[in-house]
Amino acid sequence: MAYTNDQISIMDSIIARYPRKRSAIMPLLHYVQSIEGYVTNEGIELIGKKLELATAEVTAVSTFYTQYKSKPVGEYHVGICTNTLCAVMGGDVIFDAVKEHLGIENNGLTSDGKVSVEHIECNAACDYAPVVMVNWEFYDNQTVESVKNLVDGARSGNPPAPTRGPKTLRTWKQNSAVLAGISDGLSGEGVQAGAPTLLGLKKAKGGA
Repeated sequence: MAYTNDQISIMDSIIARYPRKRSAIMPLLHYVQSIEGYVTNEGIELIGKKLELATAEVTAVSTFYTQYKSKPVGEYHVGICTNTLCAVMGGDVIFDAVKEHLGIENNGLTSDGKVSVEHIECNAACDYAPVVMVNWEFYDNQTVESVKNLVDGARSGNPPAPTRGPKTLRTWKQNSAVLAGISDGLSGEGVQAGAPTLLGLKKAKGGA
């Protein structure tokens, strides 16, 4: 696709934040993703040109970090944690149930383009296991039914609010822009996670 003058200007403003151009590579990848929904070859080439980097250098970063996608994902990208603690607390069961519910496999996308599902090794929120992230927003202490309701709400355009953070769940593209450093004005919204629980740790250790 051809990037507009406004989009090029935003990319230049992102680069201007950093004393060294190459330091802007990650926010620029997020910005390209906010425009197209994933990191395209055209986006990689433009970033390389802007930062005076070889295409291979930009590609290496975009393929190393899992937050950058090389193909389209849903408007709501669901990452289900199945690492040890989340698995003990039901993450594996949730993952399998949601795939069956949506009729897709890991990294699959629903036919309406609304929801995609990804197996996540760790969402770094063990105190609230099992944890699901949608467009990088947290949904803590989940169950099979709560995640089914979550993806059904997303497909209907009315997803429930994250358990912490903004009151409104933004789309994949919108949150990619936020990760690029473009404020959506929602940073002060929502609630914190609440009191953590050690139940998962106790179960992992074989306790009651």
